Amino acid sequence: MSGLAAGIGDVDEGQVQQMIDRMGHRGPDRSGVFKLPGLALAQNYLRADIGPDYRDAAVPAVDTEGEPLGIAYDGEIGNRLALCRTFGVDAGPLEEERLLLKMLRAEGRQALGRLKDAVFAFVIAGSGEFVAARDLLGIKTLFYGKKNGALFFASELKGILAVTDDVHEFPAGHVMDETGALIAFAALPDKAPERWETHEDRAVGEVRRIIEDSFQRRVDFSFDTGSLLSGGIDSSVVAMLGSRETKRRFGQAARIKTFALGMGKSEDIVAARKVAEAIDAEHHEMIVDLEEALAVIPEVVYHLESFDPSLVRSAVSNYLISRYARQHGVEVLLSGEGGDEVFCGYLYLKEKPAEALFAGQVECLKLLHNNAALRLDRMNRCNGVRVVTPLISGELLDYALGLAPALKQKPEAGGKTEKWVFRKAFENDLPGEVVWRLKQEFSQGSGSAALLPAHFESVVSDEELAAVQRTHPIVRSKEELAYFRIFTENFGDGPAVATVGQWVSL
Repeated sequence: MSGLAAGIGDVDEGQVQQMIDRMGHRGPDRSGVFKLPGLALAQNYLRADIGPDYRDAAVPAVDTEGEPLGIAYDGEIGNRLALCRTFGVDAGPLEEERLLLKMLRAEGRQALGRLKDAVFAFVIAGSGEFVAARDLLGIKTLFYGKKNGALFFASELKGILAVTDDVHEFPAGHVMDETGALIAFAALPDKAPERWETHEDRAVGEVRRIIEDSFQRRVDFSFDTGSLLSGGIDSSVVAMLGSRETKRRFGQAARIKTFALGMGKSEDIVAARKVAEAIDAEHHEMIVDLEEALAVIPEVVYHLESFDPSLVRSAVSNYLISRYARQHGVEVLLSGEGGDEVFCGYLYLKEKPAEALFAGQVECLKLLHNNAALRLDRMNRCNGVRVVTPLISGELLDYALGLAPALKQKPEAGGKTEKWVFRKAFENDLPGEVVWRLKQEFSQGSGSAALLPAHFESVVSDEELAAVQRTHPIVRSKEELAYFRIFTENFGDGPAVATVGQWVSL
């Protein structure tokens, strides 16, 4: 992850520098600007984005084999090594950036078809040409806007607003070139496969293989690496894999650092302790109260760039534990994000009949780009932490979409077991009470889901809510109004509001 800013057309370097400065938290260790007539690209990085040789990296990356071509980029390419072999890209700093420059120079927009196992947002530009693109699910954030005929791009809303009030979210799975047209290059399937994978043992084995492979491709332990641990199945599996690899690389006495947070009566804390003991982790807990949560909400909303209540609640917990991990020296955090979307873990999906589950899963995936993906990116990045998500894998998603509904939501006595195939794949690696623990949203398990709504219900009046709803019906509750006020103080109540996604429930 990193921060990017770009200006195409009648722009000056100062405008783009202003944009990247507004997002300085995304990468204070390395930054730079690439300038040609009619364009400026800016980039910043954490050292963990680049690797141990980060001081040797010329930022942004530029390909000079032909007319100079630069790239401003944020992403992670799961099949990087295979693509580097195909396109003859040497290992070293900014490997993915150099790879993308070669791919786009060789194949143009057709090269995007090779990035099915990648999350990305980038702008590649040279004299008289540019291409901007964002991954299928919109895991990497990207915004754009216009001013005086110039076109601007940035990783965050605040970057665009540094130069223009005309701001739009760049749509997921789309590409834009010098014509200014937005063209879809990838899309989620609109119908279920004709033949499902129904064989339980085969599915369990394949899910385990894909996840283990994804972990190996994405995690290299070049910097102090820890793992978030909520005590749910997703983070527990990722932490277990992290612990196993830590011991393999550094000896059986080595222990990965794990981090859990709780507010009030937190079920997560208890479950996380059991997992940490089972995987022999160096476990750290952070217990916070309502006042500590309220104190960071203005900063959370500013960095999150959203006022959706369920997202802000979970982001508060994410922000606090990420900051705590950084204080313990961690520069890379492993996360189980993505498991609910891949394996139909959200509780509202359990209400759907089997024949409607596929459509429900696809709709859930379509909500990522301006909701859960923001928490994943922003709450770690603003604390100087790079986050790695082994469960967000193109190969895993493709395979899971083809699994029979009963493998993702297993009908059993008393109801359905969500994420059954995933749980089954790792049931022998973790305590049974954790493997089969009922799914909870992060904000529920950590405790913030109960405390924050109750607080705002008591401090915001019915009259205040009704007055705002007359002009902004998008605001659905007193809690959301509190976050909406912080958002508009920072970003205005105009076009920026339209970039905010809202979850299916409060």
